Amino acid sequence: MKNLMPGVPETLLDIETGPAAALAAGEDPSTVAAQYPTSSAAWAALADRAYQAGEVVTSYAFARTGYHRGLDQLRRAGWKGHGPVPWNHEPNQGFLRALHALGRAADAIGESDEAARCAQFLRDCDPAAGDALTG
Repeated sequence: MKNLMPGVPETLLDIETGPAAALAAGEDPSTVAAQYPTSSAAWAALADRAYQAGEVVTSYAFARTGYHRGLDQLRRAGWKGHGPVPWNHEPNQGFLRALHALGRAADAIGESDEAARCAQFLRDCDPAAGDALTG
């Protein structure tokens, strides 16, 4: 049976061709973030790199920056603080990756409440994001 009640619409961020192309080409995320400071994808890449290097506090800072840049973009796209942010829409992935990285780093520094909030927010945005990012 089809649901006739309209749900909350998906939020789809605009395509960021410059940062996406630069990151895909292997450009240093520091350079990309400096050139495109509003790109949550660049900050998420920095957070991942710092985390892999064992620099958890630095990862947390980069992830928080990417998270807040992403929230700004979501709000400009009409997001009202809830509703789906689909993982399969590639421009959303920078924000979702930053959110995941923030939760991961929060957990690593003992911020269990923050880590739980991030994990729940990620699931609320799109359960597929959590599956893709946690393997």
